[in-house]
Amino acid sequence: MTSLRTKSRSKPPDPSLKGLARESFVYAADGTRLYVRVRSPVDDGRAENHPGGAEGSGVHTQLTTILCDGICCDGYIWKYLWDDLSEVTRLCHWNYRGHGRSAIPSDTSRIDIPTHADDLNHVRRHIGDGPVVLVGHSMGCPVALEAYHERPEQVRGLVLLCGSSGHLTQSFHGNDWLARVLPKLIRFAESRPGLSRGLWSRMPVKTALSLAFAAGEVDKASLAPEDLLPYFEHAADMDFLLFLRMLEATGGYSADAFLSTVEVPVLVVAGEGDKFTPHRLAEEMAKALPHAELVMLPGATHVAPLEQREVVADLVARFLEATSPRPSA
Repeated sequence: MTSLRTKSRSKPPDPSLKGLARESFVYAADGTRLYVRVRSPVDDGRAENHPGGAEGSGVHTQLTTILCDGICCDGYIWKYLWDDLSEVTRLCHWNYRGHGRSAIPSDTSRIDIPTHADDLNHVRRHIGDGPVVLVGHSMGCPVALEAYHERPEQVRGLVLLCGSSGHLTQSFHGNDWLARVLPKLIRFAESRPGLSRGLWSRMPVKTALSLAFAAGEVDKASLAPEDLLPYFEHAADMDFLLFLRMLEATGGYSADAFLSTVEVPVLVVAGEGDKFTPHRLAEEMAKALPHAELVMLPGATHVAPLEQREVVADLVARFLEATSPRPSA
């Protein structure tokens, strides 16, 4: 295990790279429309220029780094990595069903981790189906692991940030209280949808932010408040009952049974002060993965990519360099 205590990268993003993202939509197996954005260091005129027709347009040979959010998130955690990594890799970010600009699920029973992983593999085909590194934050970690398990072809590595291998509701804050209270919350939301929606959406986002700081859920000394506001704004707009049901659906999933079969290199990054996903869970996951490196970030919490931008960017960039396909002679 590596423990980092100093920042090691402060190179600003190249301004000339701004505006190169291409936005598109892809349809999942059940017809749900998923939002996708792709950004290349060089606008090479391939899949990004034809976002709606990337499937079947040929394999994209450049390594693509695909960013997978946590639940109830639509990209706030990638604010800095989206720029910092754009000089070293082709980037892709997408929204889960029912999140951000993606549609509500066409089949409302399909909201578990294997479904998200299948959606991710549809995204992979949509953007050219070339070599990829899957990067997950929080719930994105089991999503990335399951997507690899379902379709390991062309996956060159995994980066798992502030997450675990599964059982999310049983391990939240290090205990199972969330798993125990969720059924009651769902019954309440089903019986009083208007009231529950109102309570969920009307809490001022700045109040929620103040509570997060007061509870020590994030590192107030290293996090800019405006970096966390988009999370609360998106959460307030999300369908409350769908969120609860999706959260419950993730609770029973675990990748533990196949971790020993993951044959690609894995970078596991954990926050020493992460209360949402205690770092011992990342340590256990890394120990079970045959080719994993664990990096512990002192002082970092569940939003380490925002708190320790330069350190995380450097770690991921170095990992990408080591896993990128080498050009043939």
